[in-house]
Amino acid sequence: MSRLIVVSNRVPDPGRPPAGGLAVAMHAALQERGGVWMGWSGKSSGENDPGPLVTRQEGQISYALTDLSDRDLSEYYDGLANSVLWPLCHYRIDLTDYARRDMAGYLRVNRLFAERLRPLVGEGDLIWIHDYHLIPLAAELRQMGITNRIGFFMHIPWPSPDVFLTLPVQDMLLRAMTALDLIGLQTEDDAENFALCLKRGGVAKPLANEPGMFHNSERQFRVGAFPIGIDVKTFSHTAQTAIGNPTIQRFGRSLGDRELIIGVDRLDYTKGLPQRLTGFHRFLEVNPAWHGRVTFLQITPKSRSGVAEYDALQREVDEIAGHINGTLGRLDWTPVRYVNRAFSQHVLAAIYRMAGVGLVTPLRDGMNLVAKEYVAAQDPEDPGVLVLSRFAGAAHELRAGALLVNPYDVETIADAIGRSVSMPLEQRRERYAAMIDAINKNDIFDWCNAYLDQLASIPPSPWPIDPCQSGV
Repeated sequence: MSRLIVVSNRVPDPGRPPAGGLAVAMHAALQERGGVWMGWSGKSSGENDPGPLVTRQEGQISYALTDLSDRDLSEYYDGLANSVLWPLCHYRIDLTDYARRDMAGYLRVNRLFAERLRPLVGEGDLIWIHDYHLIPLAAELRQMGITNRIGFFMHIPWPSPDVFLTLPVQDMLLRAMTALDLIGLQTEDDAENFALCLKRGGVAKPLANEPGMFHNSERQFRVGAFPIGIDVKTFSHTAQTAIGNPTIQRFGRSLGDRELIIGVDRLDYTKGLPQRLTGFHRFLEVNPAWHGRVTFLQITPKSRSGVAEYDALQREVDEIAGHINGTLGRLDWTPVRYVNRAFSQHVLAAIYRMAGVGLVTPLRDGMNLVAKEYVAAQDPEDPGVLVLSRFAGAAHELRAGALLVNPYDVETIADAIGRSVSMPLEQRRERYAAMIDAINKNDIFDWCNAYLDQLASIPPSPWPIDPCQSGV
């Protein structure tokens, strides 16, 4: 079995077991195959250049961590990655803030990653690069003579060509991605959008009679949809056992016999928080019989303080939640509980299990694992109802059981909440059964194995010395 090299912007703490999500699958795959997990240490070297790569061995895994300078973080991370690619891929062209300086920093950091990774790569190793921070990394590795199979997985949506091709450096990024052997995206829609970008950008064409394969004048590569899952069994067990936690029991007593609606999101403009809260407000306005009988708990850890768009969003969400509580609340009932802090997986799993409604309404999301975690946490005998944005990647797999909504339409959200809190037990069980079956068929380990098996099966393909020479 080939050794595995994983490269991601951030690397989990080597001294702690992974808590969930991608880290669980990567940790399991690396322990099985042996290999390297490389990425940013989370530390800054300040005004100085980053020091040498720090390695740490934990079982079969060699963690390789690099610091970044303040300039790197400003241009690569806060700049091109999070002020351009993040909003662009979530269809917020109006929020993109492109600067040539940031693109130069983005390329510089990807080159730094490549230079530090190159000595760690052995013959036959599979290299798996993760997410939008590291789009040019494969091309940098190819320029350094790396011929190994290299895969890439995009965790966020890939936008339509009408959106992506507005980026001044779209051609450079698309051509850099042709250095990859396997490009994985969350949904078939994302894969179709990416294929259209390749075609309309004049970068590559589909290979006749081989679905998913593309080619240009130099090489071939594959594009496919690999919807990411969760560790269903572990999360379900956690939800069952954590419900007995004293903190959770006190929280349950504070609710009394009220129906709990739960929302869990980072504070981000892609999550649709103002629309969600307004939809809940509308539900209460048209359903006065539910006053005092339902509580909406929105858990929203802050993600990026000091950024104008996020600070404005914080104020807006605070104002909406305050308005709901101020106009509809009573001495014995607070309609909205809004919490700006993170909680452990154990606490979240227990709260999901207690909640009769999971409200997951992002404006755009690559997958949204909260939706899958909510389903996994449910009691099969008395499951809750998932209200899910049709623009979340998870909607493709959970459409048979979730109530799909347009997250921009507050009336639709209000109606879905009304249906959810009134839904008969038998219908809830039927919907839950469809969703739990879907997430069991494609858990995090199935996702990881399917991707790596396909990457390992792709024949090696040459790469030109100068990636700008690669054309259709």
